[in-house]
Amino acid sequence: MLLETQFPFLAEKGHVISLVGGGGKTTLLYAFARHCAAKGWRVLVSTTTHIRQPGAHYAADEAALAALWAEGRYAVAGVPAEQGKLTVLPPEQLTRWMAQADMVLLEADGAKRMPCKVPAAHEPVLLRESDIVLAVAGLSALGRPLREVCFRLEQACALLGADPETLLTPELLARLLASEQGGRKRVGNRRFSVVLNQADDPARIAAGEQTLALLCKKYEVQGVLTYFDEKERA
Repeated sequence: MLLETQFPFLAEKGHVISLVGGGGKTTLLYAFARHCAAKGWRVLVSTTTHIRQPGAHYAADEAALAALWAEGRYAVAGVPAEQGKLTVLPPEQLTRWMAQADMVLLEADGAKRMPCKVPAAHEPVLLRESDIVLAVAGLSALGRPLREVCFRLEQACALLGADPETLLTPELLARLLASEQGGRKRVGNRRFSVVLNQADDPARIAAGEQTLALLCKKYEVQGVLTYFDEKERA
């Protein structure tokens, strides 16, 4: 369950929120969408790169968009692409649809379903209109070799000064997420915070709290822990 005390922007219309990283980014995106749509808001979910195409919530055109919002449901928009995915809408269409929405949620990079990542040169893709960026990581990555858990391994090793067999610690994860070459890349003056997902047992919760404390103390970055059960995961 999402709490507006954890995510205060969920109580405020007008945001364009970009999610980057890995470890449950799409699950979090749709949890935000459900939460805001339940308030009667017009919620637009889209991507600046790729996102998996949903079923009933897909808005193929203006009529479908209007119908979904009239029914109190969030709308997912994008151009159909290979492997059941959607890619970015034409800029004029995306701008027009965003202007009609009360809340816009964007998946702004990909991680191949791995729990953490470091962006490549072309990532993330943040729109000028985006005012909030959330860097997401999965706590399942901690204590495992970088080669097993980090997408864009070469970039991660260079950023952290580590080899592929290095175990990912709370210290390294905090550095990765707070870095302007990592989770904070291209954020600029936007509001930024971290979401550590998969906080589903005492050990992960403790490691997550340690990571959040390091983020706050060393990098002045705030964050929260989340967990979604099986039926909530995208």
